[in-house]
Amino acid sequence: MSTSARSAAAPAVAIVGVGAVDAVFAASVQEAGQPPAVLCVRTRRSLAVEDPAGRVTALTAPMVTSPAEVGGHADWVLLAVKAHQTAGAAAWLRKLAGPETTVLVLQSGVDQADRVAPFAGPATVLPTVIWCPAEPAGPGLVRQRAPARMLIADDSAGRRAAALLAGGRVSVDLTADFVTAAWRKLAMNVVGALMALTGRTGEVLRDEAVGRLAERLAAECVAVGRAEGAQLDESVAAEAVARLAARPAGAGSSILTDRLAGRSLEWEARNGIVQRLGVRHGIPTPVSDVIVPLLAACGPQPAGSGNPGR
Repeated sequence: MSTSARSAAAPAVAIVGVGAVDAVFAASVQEAGQPPAVLCVRTRRSLAVEDPAGRVTALTAPMVTSPAEVGGHADWVLLAVKAHQTAGAAAWLRKLAGPETTVLVLQSGVDQADRVAPFAGPATVLPTVIWCPAEPAGPGLVRQRAPARMLIADDSAGRRAAALLAGGRVSVDLTADFVTAAWRKLAMNVVGALMALTGRTGEVLRDEAVGRLAERLAAECVAVGRAEGAQLDESVAAEAVARLAARPAGAGSSILTDRLAGRSLEWEARNGIVQRLGVRHGIPTPVSDVIVPLLAACGPQPAGSGNPGR
């Protein structure tokens, strides 16, 4: 859609759900000098992002709190609500997503396209793998602790997404095997459950017994991922745990942040899917069979819960 064909209130880029990771991507779009963006949020507020060097960037894009405030389809929708909040963003997607729209899914999990497509209508849904260590650091401030990276399929849509973010703080890599990349990342995400359940950051994985449990949990993910077509060898589980355990003191996980804040947890997209697909493939998942009910019991997670701007 050309700029001339777009109504004044129809954004080129709409970012739905501006939490910590989402704010980093908003800053990246702003730094890349792309066409006008809007931030689709629950409450208007000032928001800034501090980069790993301590530089603070104030987000300048206008904020809207209702789909009625935007005039038409966006070229790009960056969907950044948590996986279990996707249904809660349906009204935004109905308004923003048209035949020429690409929805860039900034969520956890290996089933992003299946999760988002029912709400995106005729739009192209583009799954991603992201590494973006960021956290709230006070009212209106997000702290980005390390460089942010996005991995995406090496196809025409993926290359357009890379061009959208070129020059911003999020680096983009293209891959010919997105399925393997997504399952490799999930092998790390499943381990975050142990941080959420213990209330401790990554140092808990340095405990010998917890580390062994974490490797068994990650190994279940690897086995299911291989059945789903991912090219993963058995070393991936140990590597995932070692990488998480080696991070600096205080480095946690978004699921731990949500647990400590009393929010509902993104357990289905991270851990539940391993258990569910394990059943489909006849692969035992005894550790997940214990972990998943415990995660589900940590807090309420009604269907369609959540709002942009978590």
